[in-house]
Amino acid sequence: MKSTLRPALVLFGALTLVVGVLYPLAVTGIGQVAFADKASGSLVLRDGKPVGSTLIGQSFSSPRYFWGRPSATGPMPNNASGSSGSNQGPLNPALVDAVKGRIAALREADPANIAPIPVDLVTASASGLDPEISVAAARFQAGRVAAARQLAPERVEALMSAHTVGQTLGLFGEARVKVLALNLALDAEPPAHR
Repeated sequence: MKSTLRPALVLFGALTLVVGVLYPLAVTGIGQVAFADKASGSLVLRDGKPVGSTLIGQSFSSPRYFWGRPSATGPMPNNASGSSGSNQGPLNPALVDAVKGRIAALREADPANIAPIPVDLVTASASGLDPEISVAAARFQAGRVAAARQLAPERVEALMSAHTVGQTLGLFGEARVKVLALNLALDAEPPAHR
């Protein structure tokens, strides 16, 4: 038994060192060198302080901001550690009530807007963390944001266009608007455009 115990312990120690220490350090080092921004969480900085991530949606409720897609995470919205969908089917009364509440909130925030509400403004995604909305969802909100900020609608449209990304690889999905980047750009607007 002693003849097999010692090699087993040596192998256990060697594999622990390689797999538990050296490999994670190597992967972390390569990630920091080759993909520094992504490996650090794709953080968005304002005045040198992190205000969010390009990968995780943020909660905005003021009429001065574009609102992102609703989050199904809990207990707080856009909680990355609780990433998941609601798993509620289209006939689930809880989902129907949540959608009705979101529609009411959107109509209350902009009573003059009678346009159809884009589905991504009232339904959560599978991850519950979407950092982007459809172009239609951004256009639906543009009038409210322009009025709340006393900006020309054309200026808001220009900022929306500047923060719109196309289809992934030119084939997949649809064009979408980066909500956090757009809201930060709105905050940075000089008074001359107001």
